[in-house]
This record gives sequence, structure tokens and C-alpha cells, in this order.
Amino acid sequence: MIRLAILGSTGSIGRSALSVVETHRDRLHVAVLAAGENSALLAEQVRAVRPEAVALASDAACDDLRSRLEGVDVEVLPSGPEGLLAAATWPDVDVVLCASSGTAGLEAALLALGQGRTLALANKEVLVMAGALMVDTAARHGGLILPVDSEHNAIHQCLDGRRIDDVRRLILTASGGPFRDCDRSALERVTPDDALRHPTWQMGRKITIDSATLMNKGLEVIEARWLFGVTGDRIDVLVHPQSIVHSMVEFVDGSILAQLGVTDMRLPIQYAFSYPERWAAPVPPLDLTRTGPLEFLPPDLERFPCLRLAYDALGHGGAWPVALNAANEVAVEAFLDGELGFTAIPEVIEGVLHAADDHFGAPANLGEVRAADRWARDRARAAVGTLRSTNTAS
Repeated sequence: MIRLAILGSTGSIGRSALSVVETHRDRLHVAVLAAGENSALLAEQVRAVRPEAVALASDAACDDLRSRLEGVDVEVLPSGPEGLLAAATWPDVDVVLCASSGTAGLEAALLALGQGRTLALANKEVLVMAGALMVDTAARHGGLILPVDSEHNAIHQCLDGRRIDDVRRLILTASGGPFRDCDRSALERVTPDDALRHPTWQMGRKITIDSATLMNKGLEVIEARWLFGVTGDRIDVLVHPQSIVHSMVEFVDGSILAQLGVTDMRLPIQYAFSYPERWAAPVPPLDLTRTGPLEFLPPDLERFPCLRLAYDALGHGGAWPVALNAANEVAVEAFLDGELGFTAIPEVIEGVLHAADDHFGAPANLGEVRAADRWARDRARAAVGTLRSTNTAS
């Protein structure tokens, strides 16, 4: 029986993970669940899978959960970061699914790897911020990072058992988001509601906006560098609107291996839970006779500069990847709140990147990562305020 800790259980990835558990109750046991503020949904999940412990982000959410679970034998861990860390290190857990949003899961992910556990990683931000620390921690303590992002999961499947020296390049596919055919003037008029209509995937709000700007693919480029040990010049992106080919690996002899599948996150989640085995999946198989033509197009870095900025951050190194991620989170939040235009998102990010060298070198430890992250967020918020004031005045 594989014992699981699911961090971010009430989000889209967490809910999909519990669907996988439901299909394989004879193989998977949920030992602990951690969530944000959604105590109502977490209470339902507790009744369904009967974990040993749960954690929530606030005291109020914990109190509400206790009232909903009166008479249920489950330990409610301390609220906030302390509870998240306790969940990640719960006794005898085999696999920790890190699906908590944003950067909140960084310390928990490092602790899990430090205990030699398998980390099923759905939160790309933690590798963007602290890739070197994550990889080093896993290597020193015998931990294993298995990607849950469909693109990196696909590459892991293509690479499994093969030497990285035999790889010419990794090819990440991107749907292109809802605006792949829009010109610059149309992009300037995009609203949050427009950007939240993803053509192929059902995801959370922040990642859906990242998909629309192609920043999601930029973060995945940085993530791939750390997961697979290749440099940025060996990681390419292709726009693939059908989202059938989840990613590809080109080898030095010119051969290309691709992983294809239906657009359902339960597949990569189950792969991470079952690895190195493969189990029957709770989704219908891909019907190749009905997929239609498959297209592959180069991304337009002029219309979608966030992808270019991610390559710049990876190539530059230092604190740039931390600043990129932090500034993007602030800019996306401002866009969703109606404080910033869609095309202003990369403007905010680029300004923060170019200011980073005056304040930070390459972070050498978790404290320095967090310091760079705080500085970049403050800088990005100031930039959002300046742009808002300018737009109001005009």
C-alpha cells in the first residue's frame, strides 16, 4: 500500500488526485490532506478517504473544519505553514503530492525531499525559485522528484531509462492559450474573463492566465532545466493547439519520441503515484482515429514576450528566476483584479528583472531565495501602482 500526503487537496490537481485514489483504493492510502481555506470541501474529502490528519491555512478554517467533522477520528494539525510542514513529513508517507498554489509549498517540498521521499511535483514555482536547492536536497538524501505537469511528465516517460547525453533537445508543447491567433491590438483589449477561457484544459485561475501569456510555458522551461539537467538552449517550445502530444524528446540521432494522451490530469498524477509501475487509468484511452490533424507551430515571442523573459531569466541566472516568478504572480493578480492590462504583465516583469542585479546575486540558501522573492514582489507592486496611476491620469 502506497501512503500519500496530498498538499493542496481542494484545488484542481488535488481533486484529480483523489479521483485516482478512488480508482485504486487497493493500492493507495491517503495518510494526510492539506488545503487552504476551503474547509467545507476538505470535510467532504476527509469523510471520503479517511486520512489520519489534515491541515488548513488559518485558525478560522481549522475551527470550521472541526465543527463539520465532529465525531470523525482525524487529527487537525496546526494552521498555516506549520501544518503544511507537518503534513509533508507525516510518518511513513511514501509519496508527497505538492499541489499547493504559488510558492507556499517550497519549504514543505524541501523537507519531504530531505527525508528521502518521493515528491510528486505539480507546483512548478518551487523549482523555478529554488531549482538548485531542490535537486541538491534530493541527491543528498535519496529523494525523488517526479513531475506531475503533463509536459514534464511526458518527457519523463520518454526519457525513462535513457541517458541524458543522448538527448539533443527537449520539446515542450503549448496549447497557445485562448489568444494564439490574436494580434497586438486585440491583446491590449483582453479582459480577465477572456483570458480565463482556456481552449483545452480546466485549471486554476493563475495558471490559466499564465497559459494565456505563455508564461506558464516559460516557467516550464526553467522547471525542465532542473528536472532533467539540460541547459536552456536544449529546451524548445512548440505551439500544439490540439494538446494531444504532451511533449517530445529529440535524440542525437534525430529520432523523436513523443507521449500522447487525452487531456486529463489524472494520467500524469497516476503515473507519479504508480512509478515505476503502470496501472489501468480511470480515463478513456486516446482514440487516434478521432484526433484529426496535429499542428506544431513556433511561438510568437513578440506577441507573447513572457516566454522570452523566462528564457532570459534562465540564461542570466542569479536571482532572475526568483524575480521572474514573484513579479509574474503579482502582475497576474493585478490583472485579475482589474488593476493592470493584459499586455502590461510582461512590462512589470521585465522591469523587475533588470533591477534585480542591483540587489541580489544567486541565492545560496532558502533564506536568500525568500529575501529575493519578497524584494521582487514589493518592486512589482510598486510598478503596478505606477502603471495604474499613469493610466488613470491619461
